[in-house]
Amino acid sequence: MGSVAVLLRLMPHGVDTDLKAVANAVKESVPAGVQIRGMQVKDIAYGLKSLLVSAVMDDTGGVLDSLEHALAKVPGVESVEVMEEGLL
Repeated sequence: MGSVAVLLRLMPHGVDTDLKAVANAVKESVPAGVQIRGMQVKDIAYGLKSLLVSAVMDDTGGVLDSLEHALAKVPGVESVEVMEEGLL
């Protein structure tokens, strides 16, 4: 069994969303077996910013889906998109 590295982009509800609060909530909401390796705020356009989250998990089926669903429920998150995925 290997590990998978994933880069996700979380888009906030709007320009007024506190991405520090979102980042703290992300750390608390990840399912078991997922390690958050880093987070970065990235400018999109016109004051809108996104939160990039890098995570590592086992390549067991369904873990990525459960991570996406957990992050989509974080207050202030409009959408979750997998940007990159690869085996380690």
